[in-house]
Amino acid sequence: MKSAPNLPAAHPPQRLLLVDDHAVMRAGLANMLNSRPEFVVVAQADNSDLALEHYKAHSPDIALLDVMMPGISGIECLRRIRDHDPAAKILMLSSTEMIAEIDEAIHAGASGFVSKTALPAELIAAIKTVLNGEQALDEDLKRRLEVESRQAHLTPRELEVLHLLRHGMSNPAIGNELRITARTAKAHVAAIMEKLEAQDRAEAVAKGFERGLLRP
Repeated sequence: MKSAPNLPAAHPPQRLLLVDDHAVMRAGLANMLNSRPEFVVVAQADNSDLALEHYKAHSPDIALLDVMMPGISGIECLRRIRDHDPAAKILMLSSTEMIAEIDEAIHAGASGFVSKTALPAELIAAIKTVLNGEQALDEDLKRRLEVESRQAHLTPRELEVLHLLRHGMSNPAIGNELRITARTAKAHVAAIMEKLEAQDRAEAVAKGFERGLLRP
């Protein structure tokens, strides 16, 4: 009787930490990921403090971390995890795609960024990309980040002017508010439009929201 052939040992599943303050979203992700043999969710958290606690306790292969969290933000949680483990692999999840938010997360050490509207296959692909030591960003986000990096940042005064533009204020009104001349206000508006590549004031405000310079 022939002995059974020696089969290669199966790879252990990759261990995941899920962090999202929405219980339904978190449960859906956990069910989807646990249904796949290559993954196992070892812990879940609904806030940043618990996320850091679970990360230290479980040392997951990858953490999926919501950007918008109550209390300590997801990006600050990312920084704290990276302080604890500089090699941590962290994939950020968000319901928005504000370039400023994505840029901040990447500079804080995020391994990638995925929209919560992504298809399951897209999320799985992003997780595997990060686990392989690569950055998970789709081509559109990469292009937008490259454009953003080429543009000069607004000065503190220009940010003040942009905040007033959102209220539809004229150059003289901006001048009165900031105690500068209308001519100087006009120059600031022109600089803002050039830096944001906007054709008019309304587009400058819209791009301000898009890039996280303005908040709703």
